[in-house]
Amino acid sequence: MPKTQVDLPDRIDSEIDRLVESGDFVNREQAVEDLLSMGISAYGPTEEATEEPGEDLFDNVEEQQDPAARDQGESDEYGF
Repeated sequence: MPKTQVDLPDRIDSEIDRLVESGDFVNREQAVEDLLSMGISAYGPTEEATEEPGEDLFDNVEEQQDPAARDQGESDEYGF
C-alpha cells in the first residue's frame, strides 16, 4: 500500500485522536484511511459519465404535444 505524508491542522489531528480514543476507530491509521475514503466517496463519482449532458435532449420529441394542438373535444369551455 502506498504511503503518503500529510500535514494536518491541529484541530483535525485532535479530532482524529478523539475519534480513536472514543472507540470509533481501532487506531489512527484506520481512522485516517476510513475518513479519507469517506471524504473521497462524498466528493463525487469516480467514473466518468458515459453520456454527455443534454445528449438525450431531443429523444422524446414524438411523445411531446403542443398544448394548443390538444384534442379538447367538442367543449368550448375553459377548464382549470
